[in-house]
Amino acid sequence: MKAEVEILVTQICEAEELQKAFEIRREVFVEEQGVPLEAEFDRFDDLANPKAAHVLVYYQGEPGAAGRLRLLEDWAKPERICVRAPLRQYGLGSVLVRSLENLAMEYGFKQTRIHAQVQARSFYEKLGYKQVSEEFMEDGIPHIVMERKLK
Repeated sequence: MKAEVEILVTQICEAEELQKAFEIRREVFVEEQGVPLEAEFDRFDDLANPKAAHVLVYYQGEPGAAGRLRLLEDWAKPERICVRAPLRQYGLGSVLVRSLENLAMEYGFKQTRIHAQVQARSFYEKLGYKQVSEEFMEDGIPHIVMERKLK
C-alpha cells in the first residue's frame, strides 16, 4: 500500500510562519548558493508591507518550500522561490509557483514576471513561462526575466 503524501500550502500571516520561510531561504540561497545574507532579506519581508505576500509549503507536516509575491503596477512578481534540497523531487516547487500565481489572480493580476536563475529555466518553461530578456547577473548568479499570462 502506497503512503499518503500530505502537501499543505499556506499564505503567511504570522511572524512564526515567516521565520520558517526565512529559514528555508537562508538554507537555500545563503548557505547553498552563496547569496550574501544582506542581499537576501529586504523591506518586502515585513508582513505589514502591503506590496508583498508570502507563502509556505509544508510537506508531510514540515516546512519544505517558501516564496514571496511582490505586487507591482501591472504585474505580480513571484520571487524568493526555494525548496529544501532533500524535498526537491516531490513537486513542491510547482505547487509553490502555482500557489503564488493563484494569489496573484486573487489580487487581480493578469500576468507574472520572474527573475529566474538560468539553471531553473526549464523548470519555469514547463510551468508556461517564456524568456523575455537576455541573461544578467543578480547576487552573483546568472538570471533571465521570464513571463507568464495568467488565466
